[in-house]
Amino acid sequence: MNTKKIALLVCAMALAPASQAKDLRIGVALANFDLNFVSILRTQMANEMKKENIQGQFEDAKGDVAVQVQQVENFINQGVDAIILNPVDTQGVKRMMDAATKANIPLIFVNRKPEVELTGKMAYVGSDSLLGGQMEMEALAKKMNYKGNVAILMGALSAEEARQRTKATEEVIAKYKDMKVIEKQSAQWMRNEAVDVTSGWLLSGDKIDAIAANNDEMAIGAIMALGQSGKKDILVAGIDGTPDALQFIKNGKLALTVFQDAAGQGVGAVTMAKQVIDGTNKDKFMWIPYQVITKENYEEFTKKNVK
Repeated sequence: MNTKKIALLVCAMALAPASQAKDLRIGVALANFDLNFVSILRTQMANEMKKENIQGQFEDAKGDVAVQVQQVENFINQGVDAIILNPVDTQGVKRMMDAATKANIPLIFVNRKPEVELTGKMAYVGSDSLLGGQMEMEALAKKMNYKGNVAILMGALSAEEARQRTKATEEVIAKYKDMKVIEKQSAQWMRNEAVDVTSGWLLSGDKIDAIAANNDEMAIGAIMALGQSGKKDILVAGIDGTPDALQFIKNGKLALTVFQDAAGQGVGAVTMAKQVIDGTNKDKFMWIPYQVITKENYEEFTKKNVK
């Protein structure tokens, strides 16, 4: 190869985007593999990375902020091209943000929006938690004919989505004079915890007309508790649109859920990571829309949010 051709080749390599110049390695730090939606999100991201020939490394924080901080620091020490973060605590992310910024590594938040301003090579891919809560409660209120007592099953309060969804639920209920919040308690996003919380409510003797859960797993837990107690007249709603939730809608046990697009968020997070690496992203936020699911339209969603 002559000198001129070598010079042209070197110039082309220098001008090529990072994602084309070498195989990309992305570290993915997830809050908890045991959470149904997070598990689906993980699978969707892994599928997208495989399709794009990206090497992905997935780590499970098991709900522990300190563990997640260490995982992110390990990714930085390994020299990954980007980090995708599903934070355990949306208020406890500054140390990870500072470390990524210092290392000049893109940091993409997915599904859980940090409560800190995004700067530099940072972005968020996910849905608007407040809107999800509003859509759930408005649809549930309509089924209640805008009257009755509502109990709220909250997710882990360290997560922005739990606080925002709960806030939205309360705001919707406050709009209607014949509705009120009768109970409110965290079940940590988990089905078994929701069984215990709901069982406790039922034993208290207070009249509950509907249960609004911050996610499907807790909604299913509530349905299980209602089944054990023989209660059949309490409406239950959730958020996520998981396969399990769709089955409960099909069986008439879950009144409705709000579809949160795991595939859209997973693919979006990988796409955003590539764009931030290349410097081609135009926005710091990629919003993935919600949709209300009821017995009338659940079949449209049966092939979505599948592991």
